Amino acid sequence: MPDALLQMTGITKSFGGVPALADGTLSILPGEVHAIVGQNGAGKSTLITILTGVYRRDGGTVRWQGREVDLRSPREAQAAGIATIYQELTLVPQRTVIENIVLGYEPKTRLGMTDWRAAEARTRAVLGRFGIDIDPHRPLGSYPTAIQQLVAIGRAAAMEAKLLIMDEPTSSLDEREVQVLFGVIRQLKAQGTSILYVSHFLDEIFELCDGVTTLRDGRTVGAARIADLSRLDLIAAMLGRSAEDIRSVGMTELSGQSRAEGGAVVLEASGIATGRRLRKLDLTLRAGEIVGLAGLLGSGRTEAARAIFGMDRLTAGTVRLADQPAAITSPRAAIAAGMAFLSEDRKTEGIIPDLSVCENLTLALLPRLARMGIVDQKRERRIVEGFIAALGIKAAHMDQPIRQLSGGNQQKVLLGRWLAIEPRLLILDEPTRGVDVGAKREIQAIIKAKVKEGCAVLLISSEFEELIEGAHDIVVMQEGRSVTRLSNPGVTEDRLIHAMAAGAPA
Repeated sequence: MPDALLQMTGITKSFGGVPALADGTLSILPGEVHAIVGQNGAGKSTLITILTGVYRRDGGTVRWQGREVDLRSPREAQAAGIATIYQELTLVPQRTVIENIVLGYEPKTRLGMTDWRAAEARTRAVLGRFGIDIDPHRPLGSYPTAIQQLVAIGRAAAMEAKLLIMDEPTSSLDEREVQVLFGVIRQLKAQGTSILYVSHFLDEIFELCDGVTTLRDGRTVGAARIADLSRLDLIAAMLGRSAEDIRSVGMTELSGQSRAEGGAVVLEASGIATGRRLRKLDLTLRAGEIVGLAGLLGSGRTEAARAIFGMDRLTAGTVRLADQPAAITSPRAAIAAGMAFLSEDRKTEGIIPDLSVCENLTLALLPRLARMGIVDQKRERRIVEGFIAALGIKAAHMDQPIRQLSGGNQQKVLLGRWLAIEPRLLILDEPTRGVDVGAKREIQAIIKAKVKEGCAVLLISSEFEELIEGAHDIVVMQEGRSVTRLSNPGVTEDRLIHAMAAGAPA
């Protein structure tokens, strides 16, 4: 076996005294496509940002091409031959495609000026490699996100890096574009380029990769050749269980049926899909019922919530509300139909940091508080006072900027925002993530009280305990599809893990 191109050993990193990596190890061979997998918080991003010079490691060693290195910045990493394609695009949409492809690596004339003829030739060669037929003189931002993603990948490939890091590169691509990307990755591999591939799609990993490293709770817990693994082995490593334990539960225990009792049907989704991320979801929710959505990261849970709430366009399937056909094509339509959606991304899709607690809490309620464009501030403040008391929100006063509150109190404000509109369906995506134990229990109690009033709740959580204790039924998702529905009481952690791994080859 050839010597490793990259060897990271015993990498540690803490933020504010909280360990993000306790023992990160990663080895990549020349010309290898190597995957790195793990659940949220496993340490994947931290390991990559240390490798690319964004963060400095607290401990451990990094050997690159046989010698120990200390990469202090992304520029140093790029100069060493390590290029990164981030999930969030880092290009300049106002600039042309040509300018984006050669940005930072512009070909020069003898006089030191940018050689735009050579730049255009390089750009057309990159686009041709990806089968992209576009005008390279147009601004990049005038093209769809998928084209921009392929341009970002093409730019990195054009740097002729020795190691190319791809973070969820297929997130914006359709099936045809994914196969084009895979073709380019295979070309790069044949030329000797190594690829570090980050994806939550196990089918991509097993189709494309040669090796895989698994992280859990800040530690590397496994490294293997893909040919020596089954999907069940990989899932078991990610979850911290043995494949034998998962097999032993037995599929006969997974025939849980939806409970017959309960209130009227609030939501019925039949075969809904939005593309690769959500391929087929069947879901029924009744008044006074909490239904959990479980699955590995990338299984389509969040995409299901976004589709139901009208944030993503349906490509297949139907949605019925209160036994009537419903066309929920936008969040505005969803809110008007009595839905509310608490996103898992509190910072970018939840709070407006510079607005007050009061303004954040009443944001969704403003149309009901305003008359002829003027907000009834007395009524608004009465409502906010009531929710501060009812939810136990700890703030100096309601005019305090929400960014000054703790994560748990910010989450309570966001929950109050949606409770204020008195929804009949409340969609909660990781409602207790990043909050302390006390705030978590308070939020869970608030949710249960709302359910007792007849509200239906769709609960997405990565914590098995939260789903098992809090949900009446649990719908399990796998690779963008709902695969089974388990009924409480009777769901155990073992049964839930087995259902999440069901269908994975032994």
